[in-house]
Amino acid sequence: EAQARAVVAALTAAGTRRLIWISTLGIYDEVPGEYGKWNHRMLDGGYLQTYSAAAKLIEESNLDYTIIRPAWLSDADEVDYELTQKGEPFQGTEVSRKSVGALVAELVKNPADSIGASLGVNKPGTDGDKPSWY
Repeated sequence: EAQARAVVAALTAAGTRRLIWISTLGIYDEVPGEYGKWNHRMLDGGYLQTYSAAAKLIEESNLDYTIIRPAWLSDADEVDYELTQKGEPFQGTEVSRKSVGALVAELVKNPADSIGASLGVNKPGTDGDKPSWY
């Protein structure tokens, strides 16, 4: 939360409006079912709460933000992802770091895309109770 406050203040002071912020899944309690319960067990106790508070600060700012909420990250050498929007149930349990990087690169190339959005990012077909490696 403090980091988000500092970033918003610095960007505002510099006159820079565009922010791509990487958060985590579950900050809106949007992860359904057993996976949502597992995710809470893994991330409660300060992690989800602070990431949620940071997202709220960013959403209440005057910045042209995009919040990215990746599923649990893998080191797979692949770009394979789908998106959900804030307010939709989160899908999938995992996504590669390379996929998140590709999404960020697309937003940098097209800075007017997804302004004011909070994007859930997952690898298609990875629905389940937890990521495959747990």
